Amino acid sequence: RETHRTIVWGRSRQVGGFLSQISPIFLKKSVTTIASVVRTAVFTCRGGILNAIMPKRKAGGDAKESPKKTKGDVGASSSQTDFSSNAKTKSGKHWNLKIASWNVDGLRGTVKKNGHAYIPQDDPDIICLQETKCTDKDVPKEFTGAMDGYHGYWYAPTEKKGYAGTALFSKVKPIKVNYGIGVAEHDDEGRVITAEFDKFYMVTAYVPNSGKGLVRLDYRQTWDEAFTDYLVKLDKKKPVVLCGDLNVAHQEIDLKNPKSNKNKTPGFTDQEREGFSALLEEGFKDSYRELYPEETDCYTFWSYMGGARAKNVGWRLDYFVLSDRLMPHLCDNVIRSGVMGSDHCPIVLLLAL
Repeated sequence: RETHRTIVWGRSRQVGGFLSQISPIFLKKSVTTIASVVRTAVFTCRGGILNAIMPKRKAGGDAKESPKKTKGDVGASSSQTDFSSNAKTKSGKHWNLKIASWNVDGLRGTVKKNGHAYIPQDDPDIICLQETKCTDKDVPKEFTGAMDGYHGYWYAPTEKKGYAGTALFSKVKPIKVNYGIGVAEHDDEGRVITAEFDKFYMVTAYVPNSGKGLVRLDYRQTWDEAFTDYLVKLDKKKPVVLCGDLNVAHQEIDLKNPKSNKNKTPGFTDQEREGFSALLEEGFKDSYRELYPEETDCYTFWSYMGGARAKNVGWRLDYFVLSDRLMPHLCDNVIRSGVMGSDHCPIVLLLAL
């Protein structure tokens, strides 16, 4: 009842320009200084704060200046061309694996907005997409150009065209790729892809939304239980890296307006939050909160209504969840809140493996 395809893309490259926001204090500086700032500044969001970092990746890590924190602007342009980081593990090891995850809310729409240009700019080793709403046959040619050198895997429902769907792309060919979680009632909407690598399982998921009026909340609880069982079984074989739109704001800190949404809005019911807690209790960690337990205003989703993104009225629905034994390899988890093209923004995991 589902379709999946394996694609290996050709070789080309797309290049984006620079567009950075300059605070009023820079207006006192010379034109030459401003031009220099524009040439070198790129932005990344951690907890809603933008950090200016110097470009140029080097072996063993990415060189950067100590970031100067400024007030965050989640409406920043996506025309960034470098996402350098010198992140290390607690033991001092530089990252050597970059994984990106992005709910594109319809891949064809993201391409029309030129959002796909972000991918070669960030240059992840693995990138996972959710809510693609298309099959490999519907992919715009512009997107195939952005996916140079990747092995591509698609999973889409057959009965609901233009609905849900996931995709996974890797520069290194996985040992094996599986589609779904092996439970028939949960495997007809193209929601989970698992790629096995030498040292870990890469799982990308688009978790079902409980729906308007919470009409699918009962189904969501069934899904959560089955999905947790699936991940626990994988974890017994190899460590797991889970990424995707998990459709839950786990803690009150993970959305702007917890009181008005509690038990009323999909993604912030007691049942959904308890389901996520149950997963973590099985030997997994929310990598972002492990690194930044008290960071506020760090969201990955904003409604299109009411200027929510410009106001940073959002939710953190997108996660990298890691097996406990991968935590010593964790370097960073970054929210790319300045990248446009969807109502979600990409998130990036840096590991030293």
